[in-house]
Amino acid sequence: MTANRSFKRRVRARAAKTGESYTAALRHLRTAPRGESMPENTTMRLSAAQLTVQPDPGDTAALHDSGRRIRALMRQAHQAGARLLHLPEGALACPDKRIMSATGPDHIGPADWDRADWPTLTEELRAISGLAAELRLWTVLGSLHPLTPPHRPHLSLYVIRDDGAVVTRYDERMLSNTKVSHLYTPGSAPVVFTVDGVRFGCAMGMEAMFPEIFLEYERLDVDCVLFSTHGPGTPVNNGPFALQAQALAAANSYPVSYAGTAQDAPNAPSGIISPYGDWLTRCPPEPASAIATADLDLVTDNPARPWRRVARSGLYARYQAPDDPRSLDRAHL
Repeated sequence: MTANRSFKRRVRARAAKTGESYTAALRHLRTAPRGESMPENTTMRLSAAQLTVQPDPGDTAALHDSGRRIRALMRQAHQAGARLLHLPEGALACPDKRIMSATGPDHIGPADWDRADWPTLTEELRAISGLAAELRLWTVLGSLHPLTPPHRPHLSLYVIRDDGAVVTRYDERMLSNTKVSHLYTPGSAPVVFTVDGVRFGCAMGMEAMFPEIFLEYERLDVDCVLFSTHGPGTPVNNGPFALQAQALAAANSYPVSYAGTAQDAPNAPSGIISPYGDWLTRCPPEPASAIATADLDLVTDNPARPWRRVARSGLYARYQAPDDPRSLDRAHL
């Protein structure tokens, strides 16, 4: 364990010095068992999913149906050779504020969480975890995470390892006004997890509207961000959250996986975005369950990311002319 920690420190030291991602630095320092260099074209195969989400966490039959749909997508991802399946916000349950309102649908009030079928939600999560172990498939899906009463639940992404264990959980931090006023307890921290040496960050909901969330993950040296959402997808710009996800991928020079709902797919289908902001693959723009699968190239050099780190480090101060009167006078040609 001591040697492993020491090696990780070496990798992080190189990444900090060169501006490389953790994975790129790892490729330089790690060797294969017989001493050969690590392969130059290492990839991570990822599937992004869309599916119809259910609005009532108290509808037992609907929760079972969601679980079956998720497990069907897991089998499709496994058949496609994916190492990780990324599912949308509320994949297992995506509560509607009008259904949950204790004061009725016409005047939105605090959510009545006693109506949620927590035992069935737990049952379905366990079945999903069991299949993840059977398929050896990492699975990231949106659901509800209950807290100790009277606290409201988190709206979360569960990260299920390929042995079926829940290894971490991301709780949406930047909630909408309705979510924070009536529905959920906001999260408080970023979450990073590692699959085969590849570092993933998690974001969800409306967090594509907050660039600082994604910049924080750049500083945490992730290789890819998994963004799960319920929308919106509108005919304008093919869905603003999808458009923002493209911009955030390009601005931070890492891939972004965009997982939305089937209801939203006609305007913003799920897919995977390259570090340059282009779609590598997308699901069909149809209101139906589907996956889109792509190989993430984790070693291709992208000089933009290390350059931005250098630029933010105070590079420009020594080139400025703070005492030049021509620079200080902004009112003359």
